[in-house]
Amino acid sequence: MFAIYAEKFSSEDPLSGLVVGERPDPVAPDGWTTVSVKAASLNHHDLWSLRGVGLREESLPMILGCDAAGLDEDGNEVLVHAVVSDPDWSGDETFDPKRSLLSERHQGTFAEKVIVPRRNVVAKPASMSFAEAACLPTAWLTAYRMLFTQGGLKAGDTVLVQGAGGGVATALITLARAGGLRVLATSRDEAKRARALEIGAHEVFESNERLPIKVDAVMETVGRATWSHSIRALRPGGKIVISGTTSGPQLDDSELTRIFFLQLQVIGSTMGTRDELAALTTMLDATGARPLIDREIPIADARQGFAAMAGGDVFGKIVFTR
Repeated sequence: MFAIYAEKFSSEDPLSGLVVGERPDPVAPDGWTTVSVKAASLNHHDLWSLRGVGLREESLPMILGCDAAGLDEDGNEVLVHAVVSDPDWSGDETFDPKRSLLSERHQGTFAEKVIVPRRNVVAKPASMSFAEAACLPTAWLTAYRMLFTQGGLKAGDTVLVQGAGGGVATALITLARAGGLRVLATSRDEAKRARALEIGAHEVFESNERLPIKVDAVMETVGRATWSHSIRALRPGGKIVISGTTSGPQLDDSELTRIFFLQLQVIGSTMGTRDELAALTTMLDATGARPLIDREIPIADARQGFAAMAGGDVFGKIVFTR
């Protein structure tokens, strides 16, 4: 079958290990099912995989991709939950120490077919296109958990989203607005700030610009470049929820004094559960909010999408279609 896969690693030139070609058709073991992929979205995780982060050399060649929407074996429209937990695990899958993501130990979604545990298949709302649904299992699920599970935010709260532009950040803005929150967003790029207003932010600011108010929570995916600003933006007792560090994890100042004196909460967040994915699809179906797609690209031209993400030329999600 046709697939996009990693053949080797390179921290300097990650795209050098990317191959567009043929791989064997997958065979589903007992308890697993085969999904025919109609659309799959690109994540930073896929670029990190090409750098050798989270993916072992002995697992190569590995089909990349965590997210997919398509048809199950009975022809039902579905989306795929990317977190694969141990068969004996019960409860929140993100706490399973043996969990993995598709494209880490199991072949990923950038292919004609992908096999997943049957419990990892969630019904796709008829109101949503395959391309839209393919955006949900990683970036949008991460954003949903950050806001409403780990952040515990409710209508009327104020949230700051750092680094508007990427898939998680645009999801955070859209979902926060749909959930009745007051949304502030930052970006270094004037065009991205304008786009953030278009998709639901109430106010936008340059990165690290002083805010006129203190916020209830900050959604942090940038890391080192915005950490101090995030801490200083919080009201006493506020929360900073972290799901990534795209600018690096090594902080110049961890702001520990402010954290303990203002009794701030620092909360990590990773992916989300199948139940949260189902709740996310229900929320989008009910509110009419939709994922922002930067561009749709035929999967045969996937290298273009990887290059755009590596260059930072993205606002929203890049989706590969068949």
